[in-house]
Amino acid sequence: METATALFLGFIIVQRLSELAIAKRNTARLLAKGGYEVGASHYPVMVAMHSAWIACLVIFGYDNTVASGWLALFAVLQALRIWILISLGGRWTTRIIILEEPLVTRGPFKYVSHPNYMLVVAEIIVAPMVLGLVWVAVVFTVLNAAMLWVRMRVEHKALAPLRAV
Repeated sequence: METATALFLGFIIVQRLSELAIAKRNTARLLAKGGYEVGASHYPVMVAMHSAWIACLVIFGYDNTVASGWLALFAVLQALRIWILISLGGRWTTRIIILEEPLVTRGPFKYVSHPNYMLVVAEIIVAPMVLGLVWVAVVFTVLNAAMLWVRMRVEHKALAPLRAV
């Protein structure tokens, strides 16, 4: 395995595990503040899909060379990820937690309603392309589109009363 490939794959794994820890902490705090979860039934499917995506990156990409252009685009996406996380602060989580408070409208949320979903769509394409795994990008883009179709419908329905205010 090339050093760049190992660093790239290691970064993705550490990043996702860190995000799960942050999400768990934030979810607990939001629930303690009176928030409630919607869409819990599809959450395990989403976690399985993302885990399979990472497994495919590792299993099929561990011996591939990193494409610098795709890596540069991936780095840009990470800057967007940081902007999203900072903008949401303690409200960022991997679950759909509804809190009876005004929606976040700062940062990228000032311009688009679902920047995190847009980011994930891009990452599911770009990360495999860093390792030349076109088929992984295609397969998981289709699976993610199906997941987002379910998830966004649940989220929109749950957030509708907060948008009306």
